[in-house]
Parts: sequence; structure tokens; C-alpha cells
Amino acid sequence: MTGGSHGGDMPSGADGPDEAALENGRLLFAGACDFIAAANNMKVLPPEGLPEICFAGRSNVGKSSLINALTGRKTLARTSQTPGRTRQLIFFSLADRIQLVDLPGYGYARAPKTDIKAWTTLTRKFLAGRASLQRVFLLIDARRGIGPGDAEIMTLLDASAVSWAVVITKADKLKPAALDAVCNDTRARITTHVAAFPELFVTSAEAATGIAELRAHIGALALPRS
Repeated sequence: MTGGSHGGDMPSGADGPDEAALENGRLLFAGACDFIAAANNMKVLPPEGLPEICFAGRSNVGKSSLINALTGRKTLARTSQTPGRTRQLIFFSLADRIQLVDLPGYGYARAPKTDIKAWTTLTRKFLAGRASLQRVFLLIDARRGIGPGDAEIMTLLDASAVSWAVVITKADKLKPAALDAVCNDTRARITTHVAAFPELFVTSAEAATGIAELRAHIGALALPRS
């Protein structure tokens, strides 16, 4: 379930990405996905080179589960029932065509306040200053909708002129009518943001909903196959 138009980033039909885009995304994520680095400060970030996308969201929104679902690997990104487990920027190279970045969750976390402040500051600096960043995928839990922390990140991305798109996670946890209400509210909220991509990606890592469409979108941002 998606809404809005794709714009100029990827080929699409009336009902989403076309077969060529879906196949391009499938092939990209069928390639090797290799760990590059884990950075806890700006000085040790890997050099910019490949296009980059990153996944941001509040603690326990399902970032690791989504990354694992996209890549078809159960343990690429660590999943945990403890919010705030990811405390570094984790970089992966996907088929040597694009880099994936898993950001620390913001909001509630079982960690000292000084640690939370440190990795929140790191995340904000990265989002505002990474020239190779092509798209930020801002994950929103379908059961929660947009919260204050999400709104702050949206404003930061707008101010930094970083293109971002909302990915609704855990869509399988809501009944269709409730999910539609959350999606409609989210669409209305993002129309006020200048850097927001006009389409929602509605996903469930558990049910594999929306995974092929998100792969296709990311495939359009990657370097062409050699």
C-alpha cells in the first residue's frame, strides 16, 4: 500500500513500480551485503564514495527487522526487544552499488543519559552533513504514528535539504481501517515538509508487505549494475 506519485526517481506504473524496477531492486538486494564500519563519532566515519541511504527512527521502531527483511538475511542487523540497543552508525555495502546505514534509535532507551545525548548528537551531525546521502528512510511504527521525536528529525532534514521518505513499519499489527487512518494522517503531515518524498512505504518485515516496492525504490538510487 503506497500513496502519492514516485516523481522522477524511479519508473512506475499506476499501481507502483513496474516490473523492471522490481527486478532491479530484487537483483540489488540479492547481491553481497558486507559490513563496512561501525562509527561512534564523526572522525571515524567511512569515506564518502558510493551513494548512501540510511534508516532512522525511534527506538524499537523495527529498523533492524526491516533491514534484515530487505536483505533477506536474518542476522545482518541485530534485532532486540531492548530499545536503544544500536548505539553506533552501522555501515553496509550492498553489491558495491550503494551503502546502507543503520542509525541509532532516538527516544526511549535503556542507557545513561550521557550516552543517549552522545549518539543523538552523532546522528544529527551525520544527517546534516553527509553529502553522499541520497535518501533518509524515516521509520514510523504503524501503532504509534508520528511522535515529537519524529517531527524534530523531519524539521532537521528539511533544514539540511536532505531528501527523506516515511516508511510505516509493523503494518500487520493493525486492522485495515486503522492502518488507513494512520497512513492518511501521515500523508497529511508530510505534505508540509519541503524535503519529504511524497510517497509512503507501508511495510511489515514479518509479513514481507511492501518489501519488494521498497527494494525497487532503493534500486533506483543505487549505481547501475556493471
